[in-house]
Amino acid sequence: MELYSGLVIRSTGGQNSVKLDNTDRVIECSIRGKIRLKGIRSTNPIVVGDHVKVQIEENAEQGVIVSIDERRNYIIRRSINLSKESHILASNIDQVFLVATISEPTTTLMFIDRVLITAEAYSIPAKIIFNKVDLCTGPLLDKLAEYVTTYEEIGYKCLITSSTKGIGIEELNAEMSNKISMFTGHSGVGKSSLINTIEPGLTLKVGAISDAHSQGKHTTTFASMLELNNGGYVVDTPGIRAFGLLEIDREELSHYFPEIFAKSDNCRFHNCSHIHEPGCKVIEAVENGEIPFSRYDNYATIYLDKDDEKYRTDDYS
Repeated sequence: MELYSGLVIRSTGGQNSVKLDNTDRVIECSIRGKIRLKGIRSTNPIVVGDHVKVQIEENAEQGVIVSIDERRNYIIRRSINLSKESHILASNIDQVFLVATISEPTTTLMFIDRVLITAEAYSIPAKIIFNKVDLCTGPLLDKLAEYVTTYEEIGYKCLITSSTKGIGIEELNAEMSNKISMFTGHSGVGKSSLINTIEPGLTLKVGAISDAHSQGKHTTTFASMLELNNGGYVVDTPGIRAFGLLEIDREELSHYFPEIFAKSDNCRFHNCSHIHEPGCKVIEAVENGEIPFSRYDNYATIYLDKDDEKYRTDDYS
Protein backbone atom coordinates (compact mmCIF):
# COMPACT_ATOMS: atom_id res chain seq x y z
CA MET A 1 0.00 0.00 0.00
CA GLU A 2 1.50 3.34 -1.11
CA LEU A 3 0.87 6.83 0.27
CA TYR A 4 0.21 9.72 -2.14
CA SER A 5 -0.53 13.43 -1.79
CA GLY A 6 -3.43 14.89 -3.72
CA LEU A 7 -6.07 17.59 -4.11
CA VAL A 8 -9.79 16.98 -3.58
CA ILE A 9 -11.49 18.19 -6.77
CA ARG A 10 -14.96 16.77 -6.13
CA SER A 11 -16.79 15.75 -2.98
CA THR A 12 -20.10 13.93 -2.88
CA GLY A 13 -20.19 13.01 0.76
CA GLY A 14 -18.96 9.45 1.07
CA GLN A 15 -16.86 9.54 -2.10
CA ASN A 16 -14.23 12.07 -3.07
CA SER A 17 -12.32 12.53 -6.31
CA VAL A 18 -8.65 13.22 -5.60
CA LYS A 19 -6.19 14.46 -8.24
CA LEU A 20 -2.81 13.06 -7.32
CA ASP A 21 0.02 15.59 -7.17
CA ASN A 22 2.34 15.87 -10.17
CA THR A 23 0.10 13.68 -12.30
CA ASP A 24 -3.20 13.81 -14.20
CA ARG A 25 -4.43 10.72 -12.35
CA VAL A 26 -7.73 11.10 -10.48
CA ILE A 27 -8.66 8.49 -7.87
CA GLU A 28 -12.03 7.94 -6.21
CA CYS A 29 -11.50 7.79 -2.48
CA SER A 30 -13.48 6.93 0.62
CA ILE A 31 -12.64 8.38 4.02
CA ARG A 32 -10.89 6.53 6.81
CA GLY A 33 -13.41 6.25 9.63
CA LYS A 34 -11.42 8.04 12.31
CA ILE A 35 -11.30 11.23 10.23
CA ARG A 36 -15.07 11.47 10.63
CA LEU A 37 -14.68 11.26 14.40
CA LYS A 38 -12.04 13.93 14.94
CA GLY A 39 -14.57 16.36 16.35
CA ILE A 40 -15.13 18.19 13.06
CA ARG A 41 -18.69 19.27 13.67
CA SER A 42 -19.53 19.57 10.01
CA THR A 43 -21.71 17.81 7.47
CA ASN A 44 -18.60 17.31 5.33
CA PRO A 45 -15.23 16.55 6.94
CA ILE A 46 -13.58 16.47 3.50
CA VAL A 47 -14.19 19.39 1.12
CA VAL A 48 -13.17 20.51 -2.34
CA GLY A 49 -9.79 22.25 -2.13
CA ASP A 50 -8.46 20.05 0.67
CA HIS A 51 -4.92 18.73 0.31
CA VAL A 52 -4.97 15.13 1.54
CA LYS A 53 -2.89 12.00 1.95
CA VAL A 54 -4.26 8.94 0.17
CA GLN A 55 -3.44 5.27 0.55
CA ILE A 56 -3.73 3.23 -2.65
CA GLU A 57 -3.06 -0.46 -3.05
CA GLU A 58 -0.95 -1.44 -6.04
CA ASN A 59 -2.94 -1.34 -9.31
CA ALA A 60 -6.09 -0.39 -7.39
CA GLU A 61 -8.62 2.00 -8.94
CA GLN A 62 -9.76 3.39 -5.58
CA GLY A 63 -8.05 4.74 -2.50
CA VAL A 64 -8.63 5.83 1.09
CA ILE A 65 -8.08 9.35 2.44
CA VAL A 66 -6.14 8.91 5.66
CA SER A 67 -5.34 12.52 6.61
CA ILE A 68 -6.10 16.15 5.73
CA ASP A 69 -3.40 18.83 5.55
CA GLU A 70 -4.03 22.00 7.54
CA ARG A 71 -6.33 24.39 5.67
CA ARG A 72 -5.12 27.94 5.07
CA ASN A 73 -8.75 29.11 4.84
CA TYR A 74 -12.27 27.96 4.11
CA ILE A 75 -15.74 29.30 3.44
CA ILE A 76 -18.34 28.03 5.88
CA ARG A 77 -22.06 28.49 6.39
CA ARG A 78 -24.59 27.17 8.83
CA SER A 79 -25.87 23.80 7.76
CA ILE A 80 -29.51 23.22 6.89
CA ASN A 81 -29.04 19.83 8.54
CA LEU A 82 -30.13 20.49 12.13
CA SER A 83 -28.08 17.56 13.46
CA LYS A 84 -24.88 19.29 12.40
CA GLU A 85 -23.59 22.80 12.91
CA SER A 86 -21.77 23.71 9.74
CA HIS A 87 -21.26 23.06 6.06
CA ILE A 88 -17.90 23.98 4.53
CA LEU A 89 -18.25 25.01 0.89
CA ALA A 90 -14.56 24.92 -0.11
CA SER A 91 -11.06 25.32 1.32
CA ASN A 92 -7.70 26.80 0.33
CA ILE A 93 -9.11 29.32 -2.14
CA ASP A 94 -7.63 32.61 -3.36
CA GLN A 95 -10.90 34.49 -3.88
CA VAL A 96 -14.64 34.09 -3.78
CA PHE A 97 -17.02 35.40 -6.42
CA LEU A 98 -20.56 36.06 -5.23
CA VAL A 99 -22.77 35.75 -8.30
CA ALA A 100 -25.84 37.95 -7.82
CA THR A 101 -28.78 38.93 -10.02
CA ILE A 102 -31.16 41.86 -9.79
CA SER A 103 -34.03 39.67 -11.02
CA GLU A 104 -34.76 36.11 -12.10
CA PRO A 105 -33.95 35.38 -9.30
CA THR A 106 -33.57 38.37 -6.99
CA THR A 107 -30.49 38.45 -4.77
CA THR A 108 -31.10 40.45 -1.60
CA LEU A 109 -28.57 42.79 -0.04
CA MET A 110 -28.77 40.73 3.16
CA PHE A 111 -27.65 37.62 1.29
CA ILE A 112 -24.80 39.55 -0.32
CA ASP A 113 -23.68 40.96 3.02
CA ARG A 114 -23.75 37.56 4.74
CA VAL A 115 -21.42 36.10 2.12
CA LEU A 116 -19.11 39.12 2.36
CA ILE A 117 -19.01 38.88 6.17
CA THR A 118 -17.87 35.26 5.98
CA ALA A 119 -15.21 36.08 3.38
CA GLU A 120 -13.94 38.95 5.57
CA ALA A 121 -13.86 36.68 8.63
CA TYR A 122 -11.46 34.31 6.87
CA SER A 123 -9.48 37.04 5.05
CA ILE A 124 -10.55 35.76 1.63
CA PRO A 125 -10.84 38.47 -1.05
CA ALA A 126 -14.44 38.71 -2.25
CA LYS A 127 -15.77 40.12 -5.51
CA ILE A 128 -19.34 40.53 -6.67
CA ILE A 129 -20.54 39.48 -10.11
CA PHE A 130 -23.83 41.09 -11.11
CA ASN A 131 -24.94 38.67 -13.80
CA LYS A 132 -27.83 38.65 -16.31
CA VAL A 133 -27.53 42.38 -16.90
CA ASP A 134 -29.22 41.85 -20.27
CA LEU A 135 -32.44 41.35 -18.29
CA CYS A 136 -32.10 44.72 -16.52
CA THR A 137 -34.18 47.55 -17.95
CA GLY A 138 -35.76 50.70 -16.50
CA PRO A 139 -35.92 50.60 -12.68
CA LEU A 140 -33.83 47.43 -12.58
CA LEU A 141 -30.94 49.28 -14.21
CA ASP A 142 -31.24 51.97 -11.54
CA LYS A 143 -31.15 49.32 -8.82
CA LEU A 144 -28.10 47.70 -10.43
CA ALA A 145 -26.28 51.04 -10.51
CA GLU A 146 -27.18 51.66 -6.87
CA TYR A 147 -25.85 48.24 -5.78
CA VAL A 148 -22.62 48.64 -7.74
CA THR A 149 -22.02 52.11 -6.28
CA THR A 150 -22.70 50.87 -2.74
CA TYR A 151 -20.19 48.04 -2.86
CA GLU A 152 -17.50 49.67 -4.98
CA GLU A 153 -17.36 52.65 -2.61
CA ILE A 154 -16.78 50.21 0.25
CA GLY A 155 -13.94 48.61 -1.70
CA TYR A 156 -15.46 45.49 -3.25
CA LYS A 157 -14.76 44.96 -6.94
CA CYS A 158 -17.97 44.54 -8.92
CA LEU A 159 -18.18 42.92 -12.34
CA ILE A 160 -21.14 43.33 -14.71
CA THR A 161 -21.75 40.25 -16.82
CA SER A 162 -24.09 38.44 -19.15
CA SER A 163 -23.15 34.99 -20.38
CA THR A 164 -25.81 35.11 -23.11
CA LYS A 165 -24.56 38.45 -24.49
CA GLY A 166 -20.88 37.94 -23.70
CA ILE A 167 -20.77 41.04 -21.51
CA GLY A 168 -17.88 41.27 -19.05
CA ILE A 169 -16.56 37.79 -19.80
CA GLU A 170 -13.04 38.88 -20.78
CA GLU A 171 -12.68 40.92 -17.58
CA LEU A 172 -13.95 38.02 -15.47
CA ASN A 173 -11.59 35.61 -17.19
CA ALA A 174 -8.66 37.91 -16.41
CA GLU A 175 -9.71 38.18 -12.74
CA MET A 176 -9.68 34.37 -12.48
CA SER A 177 -6.35 33.84 -14.23
CA ASN A 178 -3.84 31.77 -12.23
CA LYS A 179 -6.05 31.79 -9.11
CA ILE A 180 -8.27 29.34 -7.28
CA SER A 181 -11.71 30.96 -7.33
CA MET A 182 -14.98 29.87 -5.77
CA PHE A 183 -18.39 30.76 -7.21
CA THR A 184 -21.35 30.95 -4.86
CA GLY A 185 -24.87 32.37 -5.02
CA HIS A 186 -28.50 31.40 -5.36
CA SER A 187 -29.64 28.70 -7.76
CA GLY A 188 -30.45 30.24 -11.14
CA VAL A 189 -28.08 33.22 -11.01
CA GLY A 190 -25.98 31.71 -13.79
CA LYS A 191 -22.85 30.40 -12.08
CA SER A 192 -22.51 27.39 -14.37
CA SER A 193 -23.40 29.44 -17.46
CA LEU A 194 -20.61 31.90 -16.69
CA ILE A 195 -18.10 29.09 -16.19
CA ASN A 196 -19.23 27.47 -19.46
CA THR A 197 -18.72 30.78 -21.26
CA ILE A 198 -15.21 31.14 -19.87
CA GLU A 199 -14.36 27.49 -20.51
CA PRO A 200 -16.76 26.11 -23.18
CA GLY A 201 -15.24 22.63 -23.08
CA LEU A 202 -16.60 22.03 -19.58
CA THR A 203 -20.28 21.94 -20.71
CA LEU A 204 -21.63 22.19 -17.17
CA LYS A 205 -25.32 21.44 -16.81
CA VAL A 206 -27.44 24.60 -16.81
CA GLY A 207 -30.94 24.84 -15.34
CA ALA A 208 -33.97 27.01 -15.98
CA ILE A 209 -35.81 29.43 -13.73
CA SER A 210 -39.03 28.24 -12.12
CA ASP A 211 -41.93 30.23 -13.54
CA ALA A 212 -43.92 29.84 -10.34
CA HIS A 213 -41.40 31.40 -7.98
CA SER A 214 -38.77 33.03 -10.24
CA GLN A 215 -36.19 30.92 -8.44
CA GLY A 216 -33.48 28.73 -9.84
CA LYS A 217 -33.56 24.97 -9.83
CA HIS A 218 -30.53 23.09 -8.49
CA THR A 219 -28.34 21.81 -11.32
CA THR A 220 -24.98 21.62 -9.53
CA THR A 221 -25.47 18.96 -6.86
CA PHE A 222 -22.00 18.76 -5.38
CA ALA A 223 -19.06 21.14 -5.26
CA SER A 224 -16.34 20.46 -7.80
CA MET A 225 -13.02 22.06 -8.73
CA LEU A 226 -12.49 22.62 -12.45
CA GLU A 227 -9.22 23.40 -14.20
CA LEU A 228 -9.23 26.40 -16.56
CA ASN A 229 -7.06 27.21 -19.55
CA ASN A 230 -6.13 30.56 -17.96
CA GLY A 231 -4.01 28.75 -15.38
CA GLY A 232 -6.62 28.95 -12.66
CA TYR A 233 -9.20 26.71 -11.06
CA VAL A 234 -12.82 27.40 -10.26
CA VAL A 235 -14.89 25.77 -7.54
CA ASP A 236 -18.49 25.51 -8.71
CA THR A 237 -20.83 25.11 -5.72
CA PRO A 238 -24.52 24.18 -5.53
CA GLY A 239 -26.94 27.09 -5.39
CA ILE A 240 -28.01 28.08 -1.90
CA ARG A 241 -31.18 29.84 -0.76
CA ALA A 242 -29.78 31.24 2.47
CA PHE A 243 -26.33 31.88 3.90
CA GLY A 244 -26.44 31.22 7.63
CA LEU A 245 -23.54 32.72 9.56
CA LEU A 246 -21.40 30.59 11.83
CA GLU A 247 -18.17 31.06 13.80
CA ILE A 248 -18.71 34.83 14.08
CA ASP A 249 -18.11 36.59 17.40
CA ARG A 250 -20.91 39.08 18.03
CA GLU A 251 -18.41 41.57 19.44
CA GLU A 252 -16.32 41.27 16.28
CA LEU A 253 -19.16 41.48 13.77
CA SER A 254 -18.39 45.13 12.97
CA HIS A 255 -14.84 44.12 11.99
CA TYR A 256 -16.28 42.36 8.96
CA PHE A 257 -18.01 45.50 7.67
CA PRO A 258 -14.93 47.47 6.49
CA GLU A 259 -16.69 50.82 6.33
CA ILE A 260 -18.14 50.37 9.84
CA PHE A 261 -14.84 49.18 11.28
CA ALA A 262 -13.05 52.20 9.81
CA LYS A 263 -15.29 54.57 11.79
CA SER A 264 -15.42 52.58 15.03
CA ASP A 265 -12.03 53.74 16.35
CA ASN A 266 -13.49 57.19 17.01
CA CYS A 267 -16.49 56.01 19.04
CA ARG A 268 -16.76 57.31 22.60
CA PHE A 269 -16.75 53.79 24.07
CA HIS A 270 -14.11 51.24 23.10
CA ASN A 271 -16.67 48.41 23.22
CA CYS A 272 -19.37 50.31 21.33
CA SER A 273 -21.92 48.03 19.69
CA HIS A 274 -22.88 50.79 17.22
CA ILE A 275 -26.51 50.19 18.04
CA HIS A 276 -27.53 52.64 20.79
CA GLU A 277 -24.50 54.20 22.49
CA PRO A 278 -24.06 57.99 22.66
CA GLY A 279 -21.05 59.32 20.82
CA CYS A 280 -21.13 56.49 18.28
CA LYS A 281 -19.27 57.66 15.18
CA VAL A 282 -20.72 54.80 13.13
CA ILE A 283 -24.31 55.95 13.72
CA GLU A 284 -23.19 59.50 12.98
CA ALA A 285 -21.63 58.35 9.70
CA VAL A 286 -24.86 56.59 8.73
CA GLU A 287 -26.85 59.75 9.44
CA ASN A 288 -24.38 61.77 7.32
CA GLY A 289 -24.62 59.32 4.42
CA GLU A 290 -21.01 58.19 4.78
CA ILE A 291 -22.09 54.58 5.44
CA PRO A 292 -24.88 53.09 3.27
CA PHE A 293 -28.03 52.65 5.34
CA SER A 294 -28.64 49.20 3.82
CA ARG A 295 -25.28 48.00 5.11
CA TYR A 296 -25.81 49.43 8.59
CA ASP A 297 -29.36 48.05 8.72
CA ASN A 298 -28.09 44.58 7.85
CA TYR A 299 -25.34 44.90 10.46
CA ALA A 300 -27.86 45.85 13.15
CA THR A 301 -30.28 43.09 12.12
CA ILE A 302 -27.58 40.44 12.36
CA TYR A 303 -26.16 41.86 15.60
CA LEU A 304 -29.56 41.90 17.29
CA ASP A 305 -30.53 38.44 16.09
CA LYS A 306 -31.19 36.32 19.18
CA ASP A 307 -30.11 33.12 17.43
CA ASP A 308 -26.84 32.60 19.25
CA GLU A 309 -26.02 29.36 17.42
CA LYS A 310 -24.48 31.26 14.53
CA TYR A 311 -21.89 32.85 16.79
CA ARG A 312 -18.61 31.19 17.57
CA THR A 313 -18.68 28.66 20.39
CA ASP A 314 -15.83 26.35 19.36
CA ASP A 315 -13.05 25.79 16.85
CA TYR A 316 -14.33 23.81 13.88
CA SER A 317 -11.27 24.10 11.66
